[in-house]
Amino acid sequence: MGYELSRSQMDEIFSKLSSHYDVYAPVLKKGEGTFSDIDVIRYDRVHSLDEIEWEKRSDYSFKEVLFPVNETLFYFTEDETTVPKAPEKGRIIFLRSCDIHAVKRLDQIYLKNGFEDFYYARIREKTLFFLMGCPGDCDGGFCASMGTNTTNDYDMYIKLAGDKVYTDIKNPQFTQCFDKFNKADVAPDFVSENKEKVTLPTNLPKDVIDNPIWKDYGSRCITCGRCNFACPTCTCFSMQDIFYKDNENAGERRRVWASCQVDGYTDIAGGHNFRDDKGSRMRFKVMHKIYDFEKRFGYSMCVGCGRCDTICPEYISYKNIVNRLADEYNKKEGK
Repeated sequence: MGYELSRSQMDEIFSKLSSHYDVYAPVLKKGEGTFSDIDVIRYDRVHSLDEIEWEKRSDYSFKEVLFPVNETLFYFTEDETTVPKAPEKGRIIFLRSCDIHAVKRLDQIYLKNGFEDFYYARIREKTLFFLMGCPGDCDGGFCASMGTNTTNDYDMYIKLAGDKVYTDIKNPQFTQCFDKFNKADVAPDFVSENKEKVTLPTNLPKDVIDNPIWKDYGSRCITCGRCNFACPTCTCFSMQDIFYKDNENAGERRRVWASCQVDGYTDIAGGHNFRDDKGSRMRFKVMHKIYDFEKRFGYSMCVGCGRCDTICPEYISYKNIVNRLADEYNKKEGK
């Protein structure tokens, strides 16, 4: 159901929503990037539409709203453990189409992967998604190649056009907020084609593990993990036990984001490491995104947002790796 209303009317509705939900959206943070004169766009809590960055894709994804960078799982003493309370308010997250598809990947891992993650589930069940349209092709994105450039999976679509606002309501609980406004035919703005295009390799042979491409790109990697942290579908974490100074028998257990590109991530008991060189880590990341995940769940893990390419300090292009694999192996298959 579509509606047309004025900006002031939408501001009033947004203010009411903010009193019932914690609202998160991409925000331009001036001077908070890598250097003091570099801006960065990342998700933060907002209280008005003016705070939202509508035109550009965020440098970092929304996933820290659903899956915090640093999350306390429980507090412990000598005698007992206590699980932190869940957030009281529900959450609204503004997402573009590719990131809404990324939510499906997170749900697959944390809710449908043979178990249900308690901490993720209690936030996820109280979270709603507002779609942001894509006014044009974003820098480095290739969502059209991945089939994630369009979606119907949202609770509300919001479009700002001067002093007018257009909405498309999917979730009936919001309909009553707009019933008094003029109905309109509203369709989300989606990108139909990207400048960047990616072709996925098919039927990769076992000897792909020995392809020199992994060493080529791995030699440039500095194992900072930024690609994993910016990616909306990477889900790995490590555990930390924090002991308090005033009582060494009390503390808290936290899970913290981890990166498969960082040295030591695959260390196991006995000092063994399954991927002790950067090339093998690069291979694992790429193959998991475009091959292993799909073999297991039926669709690719990558959603084509392009953040990994734009955030890499060594300009390693994930897109180029995938396209090189496709060029080499798809030709062998006669495709």
